Amino acid sequence: MSTCATVSRDLDEPISGTAATATTWLLLEQPGPWGANALVASHLDPALGRALEAAAQNTGVRIALIRRPGRHADHGATLPRQVYAAHTVPGKVWLHSATTHDPRQLLDLDFAALGRGDHQTFDAALRGRPHMGDPLALVCTNGKRDRCCALLGRPLAAELAASGVPGAWEVTHLGGHRFSPTLLVLPHGYAYGRAEAHAVKEVLHGVQEGRIVVKGCRGCSAWDRPGQAAELAVRSATGEAAAEVLSVVRTTGGAPRWEVTVAHVDGRHWQVVVAQGASLPPRPESCGTSVLGSPSRMDVVAVHELTGTARVGRPTSRQASSASQRGRGRTVSS
Repeated sequence: MSTCATVSRDLDEPISGTAATATTWLLLEQPGPWGANALVASHLDPALGRALEAAAQNTGVRIALIRRPGRHADHGATLPRQVYAAHTVPGKVWLHSATTHDPRQLLDLDFAALGRGDHQTFDAALRGRPHMGDPLALVCTNGKRDRCCALLGRPLAAELAASGVPGAWEVTHLGGHRFSPTLLVLPHGYAYGRAEAHAVKEVLHGVQEGRIVVKGCRGCSAWDRPGQAAELAVRSATGEAAAEVLSVVRTTGGAPRWEVTVAHVDGRHWQVVVAQGASLPPRPESCGTSVLGSPSRMDVVAVHELTGTARVGRPTSRQASSASQRGRGRTVSS
């Protein structure tokens, strides 16, 4: 029988924040200014933006616009645009790239298949290929969505680009602007908050070595909010840094309390109890407002490793499968 070890997490810190949820990211280069909802409020054809939003709905695909750091003039030239697609479910992670002169080609994608991790539709429609370059560092800079993202995000993106980070891009809304500057790293889909250039470089170096840096991490976009908190808790409790070795295989319950099963590819399983709370005391949720709020947070209450007979649950279509090996049960704590 395994015993329970209590773990307390303060979600006011970036590591405890929750990231945007998406099994697959679809990124389209769009120079020029961005509005609050950039897909329909930028120099991209708003009819196309609405069509893309509709096509991606309930598929697990999240669409974002990207642009290179620096000045954002858009002279309307029909230059080739960079397009990326990244699937973030552990065990099935990939990042493909393409270019297009006509963003309407994105409507030829099978978004349901893309959300399931099938890159063939991307490759066929856009002549996509596996991305062979450095990991992508996507910094949220959409000041029209939230002022923090422009004030804090744009300097970070510019610093990364100036220091020679080839995968640095500005990106539209990622969520969690109170943690600005916020960052999404692909292909694995981990988000970070209150990021600084030296820390971002450490994160990118870790990705190149197959490691996930936990400090400042807000979670993997492949999982829902309780799953993000649970996976990070297991990483912290066990010291596991390897990418693609942990999967959320079961979540039961509902707000304000969940039980999440996290599996390792070596066969170990953990049960993590996650509770929803409110961040107190109230504080401004943006650097552009004085209005106080108490944003919700995910508190990890307990983590314990399951014995072989206690392991239950099957991965859903949004969750990676775990290995079939069985390990010994033991208590872990952070």
